[in-house]
Amino acid sequence: MGFKESEEQLLSKVATNGGHGENSSYFDGWKVHDRDPYHPTQNPEGVIQMGLAENLLGHDLIEEWMRKNLAASICSEEGISQFRAVANFQDYHGLPFFRQGVAKLMEKVRGGRVKFDPDRIVMSGGATGAQETLAFCLADPGDAFLIPVPYYPAFDRDFCWRTRARLLPIHCRSSNNFNITSSALEAAYLNAQKSNITVKGVLITNPSNPLGTTMDERTIRSLLSFTNDKRIHLICDEIFSGTVFKPPHFISLSEIVESDPECHRDLVHIVYSLSKDLGLPGFRVGVIYSYNDEVVACARKMSSFGLVSSQTQHMLGCMLADEDFTSNYLVENARRLKERHAVFTDVLRRVGIRCLEGNGGLFCWMDLRSLLKKETLEGELELWRVIVNEVKLNVSPGSSFHCAEPGWFRVCFANMDDETTERALKRIRLFVNGEIEEVEEKKKK
Repeated sequence: MGFKESEEQLLSKVATNGGHGENSSYFDGWKVHDRDPYHPTQNPEGVIQMGLAENLLGHDLIEEWMRKNLAASICSEEGISQFRAVANFQDYHGLPFFRQGVAKLMEKVRGGRVKFDPDRIVMSGGATGAQETLAFCLADPGDAFLIPVPYYPAFDRDFCWRTRARLLPIHCRSSNNFNITSSALEAAYLNAQKSNITVKGVLITNPSNPLGTTMDERTIRSLLSFTNDKRIHLICDEIFSGTVFKPPHFISLSEIVESDPECHRDLVHIVYSLSKDLGLPGFRVGVIYSYNDEVVACARKMSSFGLVSSQTQHMLGCMLADEDFTSNYLVENARRLKERHAVFTDVLRRVGIRCLEGNGGLFCWMDLRSLLKKETLEGELELWRVIVNEVKLNVSPGSSFHCAEPGWFRVCFANMDDETTERALKRIRLFVNGEIEEVEEKKKK
């Protein structure tokens, strides 16, 4: 039930400003799927969810570990002895052995090239909570973070909705594979200054969501140098770091920081999560790793609003302590992602669809510009509506990621089994071939 204008005044601006960003084609696609979800037997003609960056490819490995390690669960006969210790309230520092396990996992994902201090790890309710907490720690209402476009749509919610901070675009183009240039970075900063907007930092994702690419060392060093020179913060979202499945290997911001003795570490912050690398978004484990002591202290206090449950920490802490398991998991997960990505992009290539060359993430950045009837935002959304409502595939249009070039779409490939993947690819083949035939018929006329 909606509110009349007079009734809206009873609520806060946060409650009524629409800042959550739900009115976006990104979320609209989810709603279409929720109304008519695909099921192989109960609803085989339903909408296949390809707009959700989840990783189901390694769940059987985790299930196998859990069956062999029942003591990790306080809900089992083998683990019930730990019930009272886990059930009691834990402070917001997090269980020490869990933080140690997360730190060790982060080191492994980065090939052991850098170490992480467990005492700098702050727990949060997923990466969403971690991002918002950082925004609260670093910015006041009206302050801004620069961010390369395209970017993850929910960052508008995570960074801006409740904190009232802003995100300002660093414009990137397909002509150089959407890489960040020094001129675009400087232009974004100068534009903010001209508008009297205080820039508090730069926000990047590595690997990129939605591009599925990793940043090279030169780009990371350039960003670090820029933010250091301006005395502003650099936040790097590295929640897809363990999904890199082929060269070039992932380079973490932390590696660059550790190799640069002149770097102002107090301006550097990393966000991590177990949602993508381990495929556990439902466990709501987010991590802030900051080199700034005051940010660590403040974020830890703020984490009271989004703690990770002790039961979750206990079970996952046991799993992360099993170094043989985590090492084998990371290798096998990368192998499976590489295989699925190859299957997916090969079929797309055969029907004439190009994707940006990617080496990480759980998605492809798909180029459908050739299928646009009009090279405009509306032309892109018109194509998207056909794909969602008629082809019955929920893919996400580039405009929802703030991409300025119509015709790019993010399509997720790791959130489904092999059978569903085959059915989704079959639908794509039939659709694209049908569109090509229609274009050819029009040419004949």
